[in-house]
Amino acid sequence: MAVDRRLLLGSIAAAVVVSLVGGYALSRAGDDAPDGDDTDLVVLDTPGTAQIPSIQTNPEIAGDVLPLVDLLTTDGAVVSTAELLGQPLVLNFWYSTCGPCERELPAFASVSADYGDRVRFVGVNPYDTPETNESFARERGVGYELLRDPDGAYQTAVEIATAPFTLFVAADGTIVRQSAVLDETELRARVEELLA
Repeated sequence: MAVDRRLLLGSIAAAVVVSLVGGYALSRAGDDAPDGDDTDLVVLDTPGTAQIPSIQTNPEIAGDVLPLVDLLTTDGAVVSTAELLGQPLVLNFWYSTCGPCERELPAFASVSADYGDRVRFVGVNPYDTPETNESFARERGVGYELLRDPDGAYQTAVEIATAPFTLFVAADGTIVRQSAVLDETELRARVEELLA
């Protein structure tokens, strides 16, 4: 069967023209926007700004009482935050893939070794497996209690947006101060303030 070259070339040319015209029409479909901008318009009912979660989006909770939630030990036993009270408490929210968390763990290890008889230090980890939680912290010198928050109860109750996030809690459960990333000098100063 012979193919008519002129018919074939004519068909290809027609297909190219239809494609070009269709593509142009689609690209101009948003041209009826009021300002001539062909991007999608978004209108807020109430004016405001969107904020990407960061250390600054953690709410100010100093003066509040530590929320009562259940956490888990490495072995899966339930520990209520109520059981952590009775002496000054430092609660450090961290996880292994958080770079700032990793950098501050040695400072927490050092300060807890010096103040551990007067202040209870507890690490709260929302994401890591029990094995990673233990091994990662212990490799960085941490000897204090490590708990897990796998269902996010603590993170939700305290409204933590990002880590690390540390609470300094009085023996009666009142949150005295909160901090983001801490170096050893800052951590010692916060612990001394907690003990004052």
